[in-house]
Amino acid sequence: MTAPRRRLVHRIPKSVRQHWKLLVGLMALVAVVALVFGQVPIRPYITGDPEVLALEITENITGTVDLFDPEVGHTLSIELSDAEYADMLTQFAADGDKKWVTADVTIDGTTISDVGIRLKGNSTLMKLRGDKAGPEGWSGPPSFGAFAAVSADIPTSLPLLLSFDENADGRGYQGLTELSVRPGTPVLNEAVALSMTAMTGQPTQRYAYVTYSINGETTTRLVLEHPDDTYANTLFDADGYLYKARAGSRLEYRGPDQSDYAHQFKQINAADSGNLQPIINFLKWLDTADDAEFDRSLSNWIDVESFSRYVATQNLLYNADDMSGPGQNYYLWYDLGSKKLTVVSWDLNLAMSMGDPEIGPHDPVEMKLPPGVPPPDMPPGGGPLPFEVGNPLKERFLASAAFTDIYENAYWDLYETMYADGRAIDLLDSVASTVPLNDGLSAETLRSEADSLRSWLQDRANSLERRKLADAGRR
Repeated sequence: MTAPRRRLVHRIPKSVRQHWKLLVGLMALVAVVALVFGQVPIRPYITGDPEVLALEITENITGTVDLFDPEVGHTLSIELSDAEYADMLTQFAADGDKKWVTADVTIDGTTISDVGIRLKGNSTLMKLRGDKAGPEGWSGPPSFGAFAAVSADIPTSLPLLLSFDENADGRGYQGLTELSVRPGTPVLNEAVALSMTAMTGQPTQRYAYVTYSINGETTTRLVLEHPDDTYANTLFDADGYLYKARAGSRLEYRGPDQSDYAHQFKQINAADSGNLQPIINFLKWLDTADDAEFDRSLSNWIDVESFSRYVATQNLLYNADDMSGPGQNYYLWYDLGSKKLTVVSWDLNLAMSMGDPEIGPHDPVEMKLPPGVPPPDMPPGGGPLPFEVGNPLKERFLASAAFTDIYENAYWDLYETMYADGRAIDLLDSVASTVPLNDGLSAETLRSEADSLRSWLQDRANSLERRKLADAGRR
């Protein structure tokens, strides 16, 4: 995998400047084809330069300090009218639509007017809809640990997505068009998981802790960069497409029609090209490949080394809500040069929060409830929860002896980076030192969560060390 890079594009892309004549010619050709062929369907192929097609940030608000600088304190305040707030909640309660409303946002002293705001999340928001969120009687997951309680009466409790360009095309803040506000305080597990992923050189998202307020109510929140055009176009030192797996999606072949995948995957960059063909081609192969073909040809479709590290990282972090979890939390990157897919991690808020620290590289990562916590409400008469878990790619990869060595080598290499010599504990202490205290977060609460996570990390590190020594002894 090429190393991630964090480079903002503020100018006309180099590819446009160098090839503008070709681009104009192609546009003219498209116009001629449209006139000649009319409604004749044209089969989509995998091609194009996403930097040419991506929306550029033409008005970049620089702010006063780098939002993701952990060495300074940060503030984020939102001024949202009662009418806009009520409209956002009413629409969601009625049909689940996450409607954009308008607010004024101030980040580290810089005020940005007319910012788009909407609710963000799925299972976290179920309680806002009551029995409309799923089968009759289903009220969503329990509120504990990473499942932060949300309430319409407490605006700061709600997970939100901020869009700087929703109401002003081309506008961004420090190269971001979107910013995610996570629920819960102080969410140390997610911040540590993001930092541990970054430590391994894998692509992830930047984050910051902020003193956060809505209409004067103050607390502490974790904010994350949200994958957008700029994120996609600067993720790797290569051109490609970034896709988000939607909640409830399945990594399965549904036929050749791209429209059949519209509710399964969302194209992030170069979205106007409407090109889901890389995913469709891969899923068709995955659906028809027997075990021998899977072992022989998987490396032609995905970056196997990168995927080994992704799967190993999710186990090491005990993340039960990754690409095989109920939220289907992952992105797919398609490299236009290598013609291969790479899995990018996303939404680590359940990492290290409900798991057995004793599991090894081949043990299942399952969502477990802490002692004394009741299970979530079930549909009347019992039955399965209204979501599916599992992922055929991950399951077949782990089950195949052909990839055992590359996976285990990645696993123990990542263990050394993430846990050995007390690295995870040191990282936790560093992250906790950046969390601001205020009326919404006391020193006692922060210390309690840090102590709890420290205990889990220590148990995890000890267990992994024992397993590694035992494995070395067997060899």
